[in-house]
Amino acid sequence: MEEREGEVRWDGLCSRDAAARAAALDTIGQAVLRRAESVASGAAADGLPVPAARDGLGEALARLLMLSKRCPFPDVREKSEAILGGVQELGIRIPRPLGHGPSRFIPEKETIQVGKEDAAMHTLFAESFATLGRLDNVTLVMVFHPQYLESFLKTQHYLLQMDGPLPLHYRHYIGIMAAARHQCSYLVNLHVNDFLHVGGDPKWLNGLENAPQKLQNLGELNKMLAHRPWLITKEHIEQLLKTEENSWSLAELIHAVVLLTHYHSLASFTFGCGISPEIDCEGGHTFRPPSVSNYCICDITNGYHGVDEIHASPTGSIPSTESVCEVEALMEKMKQLQECRDEEEASQEEMATRFEREKRESMFVCSSEDEESAATRDVSRHFEDTSYGYKDFSRHGMHVPTFRVQDYSWEDHGYSLVNRLYPDVGQLLDEKFHIAYNLTYNTMAMHKDVDTSMLRRAIWNYIHCMFGIRYDDYDYGEINQLLDRSFKVYIKTVVCTPEKTTKRMYDSFWRQFEHSEKVHVNLLLVEARMQAELLYALRAITRYMT
Repeated sequence: MEEREGEVRWDGLCSRDAAARAAALDTIGQAVLRRAESVASGAAADGLPVPAARDGLGEALARLLMLSKRCPFPDVREKSEAILGGVQELGIRIPRPLGHGPSRFIPEKETIQVGKEDAAMHTLFAESFATLGRLDNVTLVMVFHPQYLESFLKTQHYLLQMDGPLPLHYRHYIGIMAAARHQCSYLVNLHVNDFLHVGGDPKWLNGLENAPQKLQNLGELNKMLAHRPWLITKEHIEQLLKTEENSWSLAELIHAVVLLTHYHSLASFTFGCGISPEIDCEGGHTFRPPSVSNYCICDITNGYHGVDEIHASPTGSIPSTESVCEVEALMEKMKQLQECRDEEEASQEEMATRFEREKRESMFVCSSEDEESAATRDVSRHFEDTSYGYKDFSRHGMHVPTFRVQDYSWEDHGYSLVNRLYPDVGQLLDEKFHIAYNLTYNTMAMHKDVDTSMLRRAIWNYIHCMFGIRYDDYDYGEINQLLDRSFKVYIKTVVCTPEKTTKRMYDSFWRQFEHSEKVHVNLLLVEARMQAELLYALRAITRYMT
């Protein structure tokens, strides 16, 4: 992975060969110290007491800070720290990390510390670092579930870097467009860097109107997929495929649709798990010294949410009687539902009625904290129509017909269409869907040997129900039994308006469950949402083709 910041090149650090990394580190160290000496002598000549890191030095130091904390190779961590120490000896202030760990919702001590991972996880970390040039915070939270993470990284790598219909800079720009729909500055920042790294035109980053017309034409589909996928018709597909010199091929469109749905869903994960800014990105570090109280106002302003959330006390590790009872009550309900299933089966008419009731009720699930949040300018410039957001089905008298999985499903229709037009991707997505849906450790909070399939299916089907998607063989009456209101609020917020997710919402559901179990919930939300969006888009493409 080649990159230049002035004369600093970072590509050699991704090598699995220790000698190649050592050579790259020597070159980086010399280049950074040379620049630091120049800055220090310039400041002395100007009579400044503390030289500021300028001329690209600040970016290089932030990157070294990230490497010293997040690189899976110990030699790189140690040498990066030594280079920062050398710069500090010249009297130049070096950056320090803001925040605590990869997630604002999960205490750092409960996440896996880089350098303390086992051999299997180290292989995953090294693989991720070698392909992305970083070990990002999403990876450090997803690694609670290594089997899923491996599938996720493989799929993302294929979509972004392997042979495919779209050029590399288009892929990253589409990622930016998708993440920006949810004002996800975390993903936008990462892909702005990647877009420039693969040779993208910086002018495109000034706003969607500066990108080629072909990408601008994708704006409408991006908007509907993110917020109201049930409105997508074959006419929308036709407009993209038949716009003469700016037209998309079917293969390019499939690639774009998969990227859009991937990044809409990843924005849900980012907000749902409270992912912190990367150390080397804006909001992840500061050059200010720590304040006397060790609590600096910049820590607040660089976060995504307000002071009340930073101080909001989590439920804590002391099990309350109420939350322990919550787990027991949920297990008892699962047992009762299983017994009812064995005894009687509802009629098809009753099943359909229960679905419609649940779909209708899901419209009225909203958080007391629900409020319109204006898109920040730096993110909103990457998409049009910032007022267009999630709308429930029949608000304002709008009726959306139910999407019956029996008529168009991923397994029978979507999978083969994707695989035909973008080989291997259907297979990769299918594997990822199955891992997320079937993943279990047979535990619930402090209980072991528990069959959680009923609960996992309720979560998946509730998300699809919010999108109007119905499984004829599922009794939607189970959802109300298994998912309480605070959990429904969290699910709906993370899936439909992820930018409004708060730490309070995260803390308020499943209070006695492990953080790894809450991350597992987020994996279900990510994949169920992605599949729902794909079903609507692929059905429209199929209708266009037939």
